[in-house]
Amino acid sequence: MRVLVAMSGGVDSSLAAALLAEEGHDVVGATMKLWGGESDSGCCSAADVIDARRVCDGLGLDHRVFNFTDTFSEEVVAPYVDSHRRGETPNPCVACNQRLKFGSFLERARRLGFDAVATGHHARIRRDAAGTARLLRGVDGEKDQSYVLSVLGAAELGSALMPIGELDKSEVRRLARERGIRVADKPDSQEVCFVVSAAAGGGRSGFLSERIALHRGEVVDQASGRVVGTTDAVELVTVGQRRGLGLSSGSGRRFALAVDVEARRVLVGNEEDLLTDGVALRDRTWTAEALPAGTEVVAQSSAHGRPRDAVLTADGIAFRSPERRVAPGQVVACYVGDVVVGSGVAR
Repeated sequence: MRVLVAMSGGVDSSLAAALLAEEGHDVVGATMKLWGGESDSGCCSAADVIDARRVCDGLGLDHRVFNFTDTFSEEVVAPYVDSHRRGETPNPCVACNQRLKFGSFLERARRLGFDAVATGHHARIRRDAAGTARLLRGVDGEKDQSYVLSVLGAAELGSALMPIGELDKSEVRRLARERGIRVADKPDSQEVCFVVSAAAGGGRSGFLSERIALHRGEVVDQASGRVVGTTDAVELVTVGQRRGLGLSSGSGRRFALAVDVEARRVLVGNEEDLLTDGVALRDRTWTAEALPAGTEVVAQSSAHGRPRDAVLTADGIAFRSPERRVAPGQVVACYVGDVVVGSGVAR
């Protein structure tokens, strides 16, 4: 089988390429050029391209670079900025997987005659008796990346291979060392690539302030209606946030309950005020067939968030018991056991 491996320059995708080549597949490595900038750091930087090329040289594999900077800017960066402008909390890594790795990259692979694409994600793909590809959590619970892939459908999963999902991280590094892979001990990327690269140390606020106006806002206590603080940027506040709200002394332990960008206001309350019975979802997707309302699932609203028992409803999910509310803009992944069945975006 001809396999195009998405290589980030890290140990996971490097080992994925090595394992597939050892299995006898016709493997080619390819790195996506997504973002530049003064520091050119973060995922898919120039240094990562060099690392990926050197790994391929060591494995005797061809290596290619695909320039998707325009697509990345339009499909990932622009929606990220717009989401913050509305006071939402986006997850650009989810969008990157959907639009780039299993969008533009997969399309390019098909045009070039490859049978499948492979990645270094810590997730598993298994095919049922009918041949339908199912997405499962990775074996390493601490590194599991099934959440950021929960927006994929059957067409994308059916063309994907994820050989690292059966291994824990320590095994990945050990196997990479045994094969002499030069990035065996390279640290994992932890930050949003374009924020690290473009903001030149300014972080999220620095990145966004160059693209949208950030507005000061009042922090209002839900119970009393009193103004208890001010925030420098309403657009940067996340529902559930406790620190950095500019609360006045004596206001107590407060959490952001809602963000109203137009009114320049953040509503705060105590931890109990965060509890809710469910969440409405938009842009719902299914990894295979759509499941009916009433299906019992486990819901997860961040990459390593606590799974919560829930039931599918007509417009989202209902929690089995009150849970902390999900920030608008966050993806909610739904599981049945270890199998990802679908997702949606919190409204």
